[in-house]
Amino acid sequence: MMKWLILIFGLGLSLHSLAQDNYEIQVYGSDLVEPHHTMVELHSNYTFQGSKQEENGVLPTQHVFHETVEITHGFNDWFETGVYFFNSIGNHGRTAYVGSHLRPRIAVPERLHWPVGLSLSFEFGFQKRSFSEDTWTLEIRPIIDKTLDTWYVSFNPSFEKSLRGRNAGEGFVFSPNLKIDDAICKWMAAGIEYYGSIGPPGDFPPIDEQQHQLFLAFDFFFSPQWELNVGYGWGLTSGTDRDIAKLILGRRF
Repeated sequence: MMKWLILIFGLGLSLHSLAQDNYEIQVYGSDLVEPHHTMVELHSNYTFQGSKQEENGVLPTQHVFHETVEITHGFNDWFETGVYFFNSIGNHGRTAYVGSHLRPRIAVPERLHWPVGLSLSFEFGFQKRSFSEDTWTLEIRPIIDKTLDTWYVSFNPSFEKSLRGRNAGEGFVFSPNLKIDDAICKWMAAGIEYYGSIGPPGDFPPIDEQQHQLFLAFDFFFSPQWELNVGYGWGLTSGTDRDIAKLILGRRF
């Protein structure tokens, strides 16, 4: 199994991208919010080392908090919809409501007992021009995951498209995400999360112009009603924010 996981990760690292978006740093699992229930999550992160000046009209990211509220409702065992509210907290005009996204998602129901979890999300929305090169974007995210004994792996081979903004004339950008962790005890799992933005398929730029981040992450299972994920990440290329701490806190209702 580990050889297979290493191969996937290596392929991701060997592959013109959208501007870095650190408002929701999360590798999705295939499971949905239970029918007729709602999940409220707060995505928080702080950039210790990021961009220090405006780039293409986008405000710098260094020493900025990103706070995103996500509300997701499960309608049945194969469909849910989530909405995001992005916010930035920083000095020099960097404190603001940034934008919102809508994310419907479909999944293969667990009752069908497929050998892997499988779902597909479509995320559409806007961000203010001073916080993103592209004001309207679309993301298509397949989600494939599997649990084997204490190990869990999730792969999100996402594709992003600018609908309005600096990159609107470009095609889809390949942005793979990968999570591998091990349940080291009943209440905690530890592992790595990888986030990339590689470029249009067939026209990948040099690796220094791509975005690659690697996080050491921990998931805590204190209660079925609560979700807690914390991590610290490092940018692996010059086009990526270097040092980021993140936290995701969620509550099911």
